[in-house]
Amino acid sequence: MLGSLFGKKRIIPVLGLDISSSSVKLLEISKNGEQYRVESYAVAALPPNVVVEKNIAELEAVAEAIAKVHKLSKSKLKTAAVAVAGSAVITKLIEMPDGLNDDSMETQITLEADQYIPYPLDEVAIDFEVQGESDNSEERVDVLLAACRRENVELRVDALEMAEITAKVVDVEAYAIERSFELIRSNLDCDEDSAIAIVDIGSTMTTLSVLVDGQTVYTREQLFGGRQLTEEIQRRYGLSLDEAGLAKKQGGLPDDYEPEVLEPFKEAVVQQVTRSLQFFFSSSQYNDVDQIILAGGVASMTGLAELVQDKLGTETVIANPFADMAVGSKVDTMSLSNDAPALMIACGLALRSFE
Repeated sequence: MLGSLFGKKRIIPVLGLDISSSSVKLLEISKNGEQYRVESYAVAALPPNVVVEKNIAELEAVAEAIAKVHKLSKSKLKTAAVAVAGSAVITKLIEMPDGLNDDSMETQITLEADQYIPYPLDEVAIDFEVQGESDNSEERVDVLLAACRRENVELRVDALEMAEITAKVVDVEAYAIERSFELIRSNLDCDEDSAIAIVDIGSTMTTLSVLVDGQTVYTREQLFGGRQLTEEIQRRYGLSLDEAGLAKKQGGLPDDYEPEVLEPFKEAVVQQVTRSLQFFFSSSQYNDVDQIILAGGVASMTGLAELVQDKLGTETVIANPFADMAVGSKVDTMSLSNDAPALMIACGLALRSFE
């Protein structure tokens, strides 16, 4: 049986549960007509090194954080969608005969999968999604094949089960971001051919996704994130990691913090965005993007979007997938607004309820 990476079956409803290197983020969204509403959300911090480069290293600690974030959210839902990192997934577009039902297609893909997947088949979870008619033949369809090491999927499923939540969908982070992008697309000054760069700067990883007409054409992860600022605060001012993290959010650091620590970090972010885009330009036919969207916890740093826009000369905005959503009575609107850039993946997962 193929493992689910797309979760094609109609599942209503699911929590969006994003497990990152520094926190677990939970989101519940409802829909009435065309209007989405945030019903509940919460964020719970993870201890250091529990999740390393988006790989779960300590299962019980992650399960505890999931149980905590679920309790904080006050959500009644016990089913969720989670995601694996794009770097953990191999995707390939293949052609198959048109007219095959899912079972026949699954059988054929299983027989042929070793041509496309460089791992033993008993070690991987495989899924597929029909994309539409092939450009080469009306009698064939393009099928997106996705494969991920089974361990990456199972660790997430196990962590949820330990927190008494059922994983109904295991998605891919890049596709979750695509779904969230659709919510903010109408508020952007872009057309179908525009190349939009979404730069998600988290605690330890920066992920660049480039979308054209809402489809991901490129994704790349690099080791860089807000943890570097926290560690510099810790080193310079003799604080513990927790104290440094708190001071970063709440302020109260010495006068030299902004010029000596914060501004150099912002410059490092600009360099990272520039470098990520250069990798994209060198491996594609593009030499420019039309717009940059900053996401992740670092994105809401005061003045960062303006700095990126000034240095790169490309319009830069901060991600907010909730701009046009209603907000339920259980949700702290101010906290949601502050966390919005970091909730792109959780939001995209929560939207699986409506597919």
